[in-house]
Amino acid sequence: MSGSTPFQMRLVHLDLKGAPPKVSYLSEIFPLFRALGANGLLIEYEDMFPYEGPLRLLRAKYAYSPSEIKEILHLAGLNELEVIPLVQTFGHMEFVLKHTAFAHLREVGSFPCTLNPHEAESLALVGAMIDQVLELHPGAQRLHVGCDEVYYLGEGEASRRWLQQEQNSTGKLCLSHMRAVASRVKARRPSVTPLVWDDMLPDLPEDQLAASGVPQLVEPVLWDYTADLDVHGKVLLMQKYRRCGFPRLWAASAFKGATGPSQAVPPVEHHLRNHVQWLQVAGSGPTDSLQGIILTGWQRYDHYSVLCELLPAGVPSLAACLQLLLRGGFDEDVKAKVENLLGISSLEITDPVRQAPCSPPCPLLPLPFPHPWRQLFSAGLSAGRGPALSLAATSLPLSHKSASICAALWTRCWRATASWRSGAPSCRSWRLPCSWLSTRMPWRSGWRKTCTPACSGCKLCCRTSARCLPPRCHPPALAGTLLRTPEGRAHARGLLLEAGGGSALPNGPGNRGPRGRRALWPGSVLPTLSS
Repeated sequence: MSGSTPFQMRLVHLDLKGAPPKVSYLSEIFPLFRALGANGLLIEYEDMFPYEGPLRLLRAKYAYSPSEIKEILHLAGLNELEVIPLVQTFGHMEFVLKHTAFAHLREVGSFPCTLNPHEAESLALVGAMIDQVLELHPGAQRLHVGCDEVYYLGEGEASRRWLQQEQNSTGKLCLSHMRAVASRVKARRPSVTPLVWDDMLPDLPEDQLAASGVPQLVEPVLWDYTADLDVHGKVLLMQKYRRCGFPRLWAASAFKGATGPSQAVPPVEHHLRNHVQWLQVAGSGPTDSLQGIILTGWQRYDHYSVLCELLPAGVPSLAACLQLLLRGGFDEDVKAKVENLLGISSLEITDPVRQAPCSPPCPLLPLPFPHPWRQLFSAGLSAGRGPALSLAATSLPLSHKSASICAALWTRCWRATASWRSGAPSCRSWRLPCSWLSTRMPWRSGWRKTCTPACSGCKLCCRTSARCLPPRCHPPALAGTLLRTPEGRAHARGLLLEAGGGSALPNGPGNRGPRGRRALWPGSVLPTLSS
C-alpha cells in the first residue's frame, strides 16, 4: 500500500453551530487530529462567533468570546493545524436574516436562507462580518465564504426585474455576488485567498464562467459525500474548471453529518467508500490537480434543523478516513493503526442496520474507549453550549435516533442554543418521550418559532421539522393536534390515505436540503423571526 497521499492539505471541518465544544475539549482533540494525519481546520462559526457592534445580535447566547477564539487559534498552531474560518455570505444566511433588523435583506421575504444580492446594504453586511472574522484571525491565509445552495435566487422582486433585462441570468447574478464578496476579501487583506463551495458553478457555461472574473479571485471546493461518487464526472468537472482559469481546486468529503438529519452514529463504511473514490479522482489527473481535501462534519443541515452526529460520535469515522487518505487505502494494518491511536479494542466498519419504525427501544451498549482517548468521547461538550453527549457512559436508545431533535435525549439538563430560541422549555430534568413515535411528526409547514408538545402523553417539548411519515398506529399526530397550519393539516389528511404510511415524500424545488440533501422546511412560508 502506498504511503503517500495526493492531498497536500487534509482539513477537518468543525461545524460549531448548534453544539460547539469547550475549548478544553478542543485542546485534547487537536493533538489527535494531528496524529491521525490532519494538517488544517475549516472552522464554521455561524452564530458562535463573537460579533461586535451592530452585528452583536448575531451572537448566540453561548458564543465563544474573543479570548476563546484566540486560544483555539493558539491550540491549532501548537498542533501545526492551519485554520481557515468560514463565513456564510450568500446562502445559508438564516442565522443573520432571521433577525428583524436584517429581514429586509432576504431574497424572498418568507425565507431567511438567501441574501438579496441587489441591495447595497447586503454587501455592506457581509463585508462587516468578514472584517470582524479576519480581525480575530490575523494569520489566516484563506477564508471560506460559503456561497453554496443559494436557494430561491432570482425569485425576489428585484431579481425578477433584473432578469427581465436582456442577457441577464441567475448564473450571472450568482457570479456577480461571488466576485463582489471575493473582491471585498482581497481589498481587506490581499494575502487571503477566498474559497467557495462549487455547487452553484458546474452547470454554468464555460465562457460565462471564464469571463466573470471569479476564477482569478477564488478557489472552488468540489464536494461529494456519496458512496457512489461519479469519478469520471468529477474529473471532467475539474478539467472544465481548469479551462475556465481556476488556478487551484479543492475536494470535500464527509466523515459525519451527511447521511441523515437525525443520524446518531456515522456509517463508517459509507464514508470510507467515498474517500476511496476521491483518491481515484485525485489520481486521475495531474499530481497537483487538487490542493487538498476538506473532511466535512456537519453538525446540522441548516440553522433550523435538528442535530445529527455530534463530534465525539464522529471521531472514529474521522480517524478511519484520515488514515485512509494518508496511506492510500484501508486494510487490516491501517485499521489496527486507527484502533491503536484511538485506544479502542475494535473499530466497527460495517454500517449498522437501521431499525424498523415500530421496533421497541434497544439500548446502545457503552463503547469500549479506554485511556487515553476515552475522555474525548465522555467529556461531552460545553456545559451551557448545547447538548453534552457521553457515548462512553450513557446508553442511547437506537430507536430514538431521530429524537436528536430534542435535547432531552442528549443531555440531562436543558442547554438552550441559538436554533431553539424563545419558547424553549426551562425545566432542568427530563425523561424520555412516552413513545418513539412522538419524535416522528409529519410537519410540512415549516419551522415553528414556538415549541409544541411532542405528543399528548408526555411533557417533552421540542422543535422539529422531521418529515418522516409516521406509522398509522399513531393517529393523533395526523389529526391536526400537532399541525398548526391548514397546509399541515391538509398534508396530514393526505398521509392518512397513503398505504403503509412509509413512502417517500415528493421531491420539489423546495425539498432539496443542504449539501444536496432534503430541506427540513420545504416550500411553506416561514414566520418572520425576531431575535
